[in-house]
Amino acid sequence: MTGGFDLRALLSERGAERYELHARYLNHQLPRMLHTIGFDKVYERAEGAHFWDADGVDHLDMLAGFGVMGLGRHHPVVRKALHDVLDAQLADLTRFDCQPLPGLLAERLLAHSPHLDRVFFGNSGTEAVETALKFARYATGRTRILYCHHAFHGLTTGSLSVNGEQGFREGFDPLLPDTAIALGDLDALERELHHGDVAAFVVEPIQGKGVHEAPPGFLRAAQDLLHRHGALLVADEVQTGLGRTGDFYAYQHEEGVEPDLVCVAKALSGGYVPVGATLGKDWIFKKVYSSMDRVLVHSASFGSNAQAMAAGLAVLSVMEDEDTVAHARRIGDLLSGRLKELVPRYELLHEIRGRGLMIGIEFGRPSSLGLRGRWTMLQAARKGLFAQMVVVPLLQRHRILTQVSGDHLEVIKLIPPLIIDEADVDRFVTAFTAVMDDAHGGGGLMWDFGKTLVKQAVAQR
Repeated sequence: MTGGFDLRALLSERGAERYELHARYLNHQLPRMLHTIGFDKVYERAEGAHFWDADGVDHLDMLAGFGVMGLGRHHPVVRKALHDVLDAQLADLTRFDCQPLPGLLAERLLAHSPHLDRVFFGNSGTEAVETALKFARYATGRTRILYCHHAFHGLTTGSLSVNGEQGFREGFDPLLPDTAIALGDLDALERELHHGDVAAFVVEPIQGKGVHEAPPGFLRAAQDLLHRHGALLVADEVQTGLGRTGDFYAYQHEEGVEPDLVCVAKALSGGYVPVGATLGKDWIFKKVYSSMDRVLVHSASFGSNAQAMAAGLAVLSVMEDEDTVAHARRIGDLLSGRLKELVPRYELLHEIRGRGLMIGIEFGRPSSLGLRGRWTMLQAARKGLFAQMVVVPLLQRHRILTQVSGDHLEVIKLIPPLIIDEADVDRFVTAFTAVMDDAHGGGGLMWDFGKTLVKQAVAQR
């Protein structure tokens, strides 16, 4: 029996109402924002690193759904795995048995994770962080967590407590007793550890906000300090993990770093079924789950569901078969190298940084008088407007989707699907060069749009 529900018919009948429906029933500010910056596109189909709008026009994805689409959209191996698991009609989520897929995915994930022994599966990156915070506090018997300024670890209450961006925290206090330090500041870390109440230090090896990498040697030195004081190192690899930076995990770029807990999500989903994972050392898990009475002391209703596990297994299989990590490193080096060649050419272009296919493009104050005046006008209205001026024509004129790396930042972050190729690199660099030529021309549509952004920023004050 199929019933009367027809998804294709529903989308055909009501799909054109997408922005109206969102404005009426969901976050009403999202469609408003998209209309304002001209991002209110209607995308109909997607494959790999590309999607097509209602007119059949191809767009290049350099955002990957904030990193979720590591293998691009609709990878055939992941699609087949999901069809297979649905067709298998497994007795899933009985809660009182042990299905094989969670164990198989844990085994395969841990094979890429030396020095880690066990996995807890949840449903998202923020859940993975929440799990790490709970496990660290219970395992150490301490309450306080250290984190970094400008960090992003999620938006649920626990992970929000270790979010280094004040704009996300405002109005949600009181949060957990946590303390921020600067990324790379070992002296500050040691001062906090001397209080004796720190359970863990949670850190992104490369921060998503601004694309700032931990200084060389910092993670290893922080690990040694933490262990000396009885605290744990938690690596948040939700965005940087699974090949994004040209190694399976970003912390693996530094020799000798062995986190006690590691958080992953995003790309493990294959872009289909939400999944998060917290990997940890055996003693931590055994302390949390110390008896049969505590068997459900931490769990998730949809954790370890068959569809998510199948997607994760397919993702890891594809990554191994297609050598995705090495490909991301090679293409990332090519893209960042091509972009670095442009820095001496454009005075508004300040720096290219990052690893693999996690690249930050930072803009800065120009030296010439004419451009400096326009730059100052934008900065006086709101920092980050120039980066938005670049993102908009990349989409509207060149059909390339990118993002500003954070509020009040003059940084564009590139986190494309890990499967992009040399032709995609050429397309992006050609488009970016054209936009920068326009910006340095001193006039035209780009700066007219900048004036519009200034007026909007001033009006919102």
